[in-house]
Amino acid sequence: MTGSAGRKRVLVLCTGNSCRSQMAEGWINHLLGARWEARSAGTRPAAGVHPMAVRAMAEVGIDISAGKPEHVDVYLDQSWDLVVTVCDSAKEACPMFPRPVAKAHVSFLDPAETQGTDEERMAVFRRVRDEIRDRLVPEVRSRT
Repeated sequence: MTGSAGRKRVLVLCTGNSCRSQMAEGWINHLLGARWEARSAGTRPAAGVHPMAVRAMAEVGIDISAGKPEHVDVYLDQSWDLVVTVCDSAKEACPMFPRPVAKAHVSFLDPAETQGTDEERMAVFRRVRDEIRDRLVPEVRSRT
């Protein structure tokens, strides 16, 4: 089940597809793009990618500004090598895929729910961004 250029395909799911899964998609495509092709979706997609997620990723040289939250149903009939849920709610609501697919769950705090000043909120986005790099990317890499 390989995608373009012989790469494996991973779908990253969360609830809104506006923060965690968008950042994960950006990290995977940036760091593992030679072997993996990542897409992301949500069980209840938001209207857009959170501006602080875009900013946090831009700070590490990854542009996710063109991302668009999509519903997981768009991807159900496609072939995937791995489906990763990044929040407990998405894990519980994860639909059945018609084809066999390996699954992993690596949960992260939702930075969009953080309260406080803009700088306090950005600190949480940065922390989650770095946790995704440090915990989720190795999980995907280990499946190669």
